[in-house]
Amino acid sequence: MTSLSSPAYGAWTDAALLQALLADDRAAFAELYERYWYRVFALAYRRLKSRETAEELVQDLFTTLWHKRHEHAIEHLEHYLMAAISRRVIGHLRAHQVRTAYADYCRWYQASTTEETEQTLAAADLTEAFAQALLHLPEQSREIFRLSRLEHFSVQEISLRLNISAKTVEYHITKSLRLLRTHLRDFVLVALLFFLLY
Repeated sequence: MTSLSSPAYGAWTDAALLQALLADDRAAFAELYERYWYRVFALAYRRLKSRETAEELVQDLFTTLWHKRHEHAIEHLEHYLMAAISRRVIGHLRAHQVRTAYADYCRWYQASTTEETEQTLAAADLTEAFAQALLHLPEQSREIFRLSRLEHFSVQEISLRLNISAKTVEYHITKSLRLLRTHLRDFVLVALLFFLLY
């Protein structure tokens, strides 16, 4: 900031400058700024280790001092400025911690959601491929496979239920498994490649 203060203001006490500030004296404000900005900046910079952020907080502090000059009853200017910049630094650090924690949560949630979505889609694709493969089985084989693998009937129970021999039931189950493996082989290869690549 270029100096707007008159050389005469340099000899004034803080109390006199504050009185002039209350009377809207811009030159008195400029003198206060010149007198204290570096000390205030140095405190902010020591805590933040960021010149840009420290400068922003100092500018904000002095802007507030000017705009609210009629609202404050300041007795000790240096104490007031140091306490005010400390509060701003603490507020900035807290806000930064909250933003960092929120950003970490968003990254975790997005990764978690993406993984869940991929797993849900993969399960849906597998279910669809399995349903399509079942349609390729002959009707009797499909019925026997459904009773055996999906409804968990034993070979004996299926044999009695469909009035066929146990050997016939076993034949259809074996045949169904072989056909399903053939139909699902391409799907399994694509899914395996997807998981290996990603």
